[in-house]
Amino acid sequence: MGQTVFIPRELDANEPRVAASPETVKRLVGLGFEVIVEKGAGLGSRIPDLDFASAGGAIGAAADARKADVVLKVRRPTDAELKGYKSGAAVIAIMDPYGNDAAVAAMAKAGVTAFSMEFMPRITRAQSMDVLSSQANLAGYQAVIDAAAEYDRALPMMMTAAGTVPAARAFIMGVGVAGLQAIATARRLGAVVTATDVRPAVKEQVQSLGAKFLAVEDEEFKAAETAGGYAKEMSKEYQATQAALTAEHIAKQDIVITTALIPGRPAPKLVSAAMVASMRPGSVIVDLAVERGGNVEGAVPGKVVTTENGVKIVGHLNVPGRVAASASLLYAKNLYAFLETMVDKAAKELAIKRDDELVKATMLTDGGKVVHPNFANAAEAPRTEPAAIPATFLVADAADKKPTPKKKSAAKPKGTV
Repeated sequence: MGQTVFIPRELDANEPRVAASPETVKRLVGLGFEVIVEKGAGLGSRIPDLDFASAGGAIGAAADARKADVVLKVRRPTDAELKGYKSGAAVIAIMDPYGNDAAVAAMAKAGVTAFSMEFMPRITRAQSMDVLSSQANLAGYQAVIDAAAEYDRALPMMMTAAGTVPAARAFIMGVGVAGLQAIATARRLGAVVTATDVRPAVKEQVQSLGAKFLAVEDEEFKAAETAGGYAKEMSKEYQATQAALTAEHIAKQDIVITTALIPGRPAPKLVSAAMVASMRPGSVIVDLAVERGGNVEGAVPGKVVTTENGVKIVGHLNVPGRVAASASLLYAKNLYAFLETMVDKAAKELAIKRDDELVKATMLTDGGKVVHPNFANAAEAPRTEPAAIPATFLVADAADKKPTPKKKSAAKPKGTV
């Protein structure tokens, strides 16, 4: 009998995504695996058990995890789940390890070989495995849909016999994968779109989507990106000038969408309470970084709040999960593409090459130890920021070839972008 891959139902009530699709189950079976999908695992993503069974998977229970050689998940396994895994099993998921050192240590103690998909290197070979980009793309789309749902006016300009409805004005802060998709979606819906980012290279991308680029374009700005695609830290003078420009612009906007996250740190504050107070009643702000503290002062995780001046601040959690039926299909393909690289096609079994660049970049725990360099000495440096890991799925580079984290200075209260 071949090795077993187990796909559990996610325990988090706010996680409707699933780590497999009928297509990937069929492909896994083709690689020689026995695939067991926990009953009901795909219901939140509109995938009934019958579809998994028709693809060659067996429908099982949570207890089947104990015989799995590979566990494919969306979120990091809980302590209770880890107790049901056998030592040596490979667990592949979005691990969210920063600030969760105890959870990483628990995976090591359980003896599993854990892989963090969000640490996938941004190289050509790994483009099909890039969960940051696949999920950010949908987050950017859904952010605009959520904004439109809260905005009690039409987005496109409409010229009618009874008069003209002006187009909504949307401002996108951060032009990574999520930001670019937000621009494209807002433009499709007819909004007048502007966007900002500290990296000069994205100006052309913004303009190619029919939006206007907003930034203080001085000599410092022109040199604000390193050869590796990172944003340089800007001077305090530039920060102040850019903040003033941003504040003036936000006051005129109907919709603002923020997308900035930094690994291992609280989200940078880009929109202050004063900026929110300057906006017109009925305006909408969508904060895609709310799970990490938020880019917007006053944002509340999991809630839509209305300020005293009538501005709605949207803080939905797990935004890709709000379009789970699409997000799961893409995520499942990311997982399959990665797992396939670790399979010996002749022997039809898992054969992890620990010197492979993809394995080295993503492996968190192995052989009872925390092995990832950014977490191996967690007790001494629990918040080490990686030098070569993409910032987060919300600010991943649109080209999917190099990491582009937001600049460090953005974390300061008087935010810039």
